[in-house]
Amino acid sequence: MDSFDDAWEVICGYCKTKITDVAYNIWISRIKPISLDFDKNTAYLLVPNDFHRQTLTRCYMMLLNEAFEAVFDHKFEIELKIPEETGDMISDSEKSAENINDSNYEYTFDTFIVGSSNKFAHAACLAVATNPSHAYNPLFLYGNSGLGKTHLLYAIGNEIKKNDPSKVICYIKGDDFTNELIESLQLAKMSEFRHKYRQNDILLVDDVQFIGGKDSTQEEFFHTFNALYDAHKQIVLTSDRPPKEIKTLDDRLRSRFEQDLIADIQPPDIETRIAIIKRKAELLDVDIPNEVCEYIASKIKSNIRQLEGTVKKLKAKSLLNNKKLTISTAQEVISDILNNDVPPEVTVERIIAEVARTYGVNPDEMRSQKNRSQNISNARHIAIYLTRELTTLSMVAIGEEFGNRHYSTIIYTIQKVTKMMEKDSKVREIIEDTIKNIRDR
Repeated sequence: MDSFDDAWEVICGYCKTKITDVAYNIWISRIKPISLDFDKNTAYLLVPNDFHRQTLTRCYMMLLNEAFEAVFDHKFEIELKIPEETGDMISDSEKSAENINDSNYEYTFDTFIVGSSNKFAHAACLAVATNPSHAYNPLFLYGNSGLGKTHLLYAIGNEIKKNDPSKVICYIKGDDFTNELIESLQLAKMSEFRHKYRQNDILLVDDVQFIGGKDSTQEEFFHTFNALYDAHKQIVLTSDRPPKEIKTLDDRLRSRFEQDLIADIQPPDIETRIAIIKRKAELLDVDIPNEVCEYIASKIKSNIRQLEGTVKKLKAKSLLNNKKLTISTAQEVISDILNNDVPPEVTVERIIAEVARTYGVNPDEMRSQKNRSQNISNARHIAIYLTRELTTLSMVAIGEEFGNRHYSTIIYTIQKVTKMMEKDSKVREIIEDTIKNIRDR
């Protein structure tokens, strides 16, 4: 490899295989390599802000250390820098490139567009950020993907950090909490795991619905929640649905999630969508005519990420062609974005991975003919049923995916699960929630 940039691409590739796509895109992809100092044995990395740095340090530093060692076969000290600390470490050309790539876009209250669809949620988040643990605790936000829940979580963290740099803030995804718990159990490091989460001043949990149905995860999260709440620490949770609709959530957790404020976020109205487009265009320094803004807002109605993605693509088009943006250009960009936004095909691997997380088993054991333990057998049966429901595979093909089982065994298994769902509402709710989680990924 000729440069640190080349090595960094490989490091990112390593990280991407170890965490979820969402976690990677939020935390790792926004890191920029600065330099390697072999004399000091230190790698310098640029991160957008101090909140981002604190989260990386607390949640992902072990992963970064592993990735560096895997690529260089050598251990480095990793030092995370924010833009105002870099001084002469970054050239003017590199800073310009960063601005073009939008890497310094901040998820703050200032960059969040408020409209009738999110006014209440925004006000609640601002109250929490202004007076943590005294306004609403816990605060529970819910709404469909792409409506700004994660933006508001970051905004809370950034605002609190700005007002009081001493606050210890932790952001975590629901499924990452599960994955870390499993790893800590396997490595007998539960004391470190508990210390990591229970000594925070602010706990921000995104997509908390993914802990539903996972007994060990819910047990640990219950005690973490109680420890922080009893110590008057702030907790903010987001989900794609309200607590009462997360059927696989333990009743004791559901009651805690519902004990203070629940705020929903709805798709933005057209005025808000236009404002979002214009704000993003302003941040990216791209001139989008009013008629083009209105056209985009009329076509993309329920996903803010798609609106912002459209503006980014329009900027790229304007730089490439050096022409004024038109409705025709917007039509082309929107078509590309909507086509790329089609949910990925549900695969057997995705089904097995989600069922394995729900039942706390090893995915490989679910395919095996050898392991017949009750828990793994139950998980396998659910996975077989879901494979039939969510894919177009034949009974024979499903049998091949699950340890070359005979198609008659697959038919029997599907019938068995169907009867279980009819008789046991808990089983039905677990399966319904699992389907939602698989389709949301």
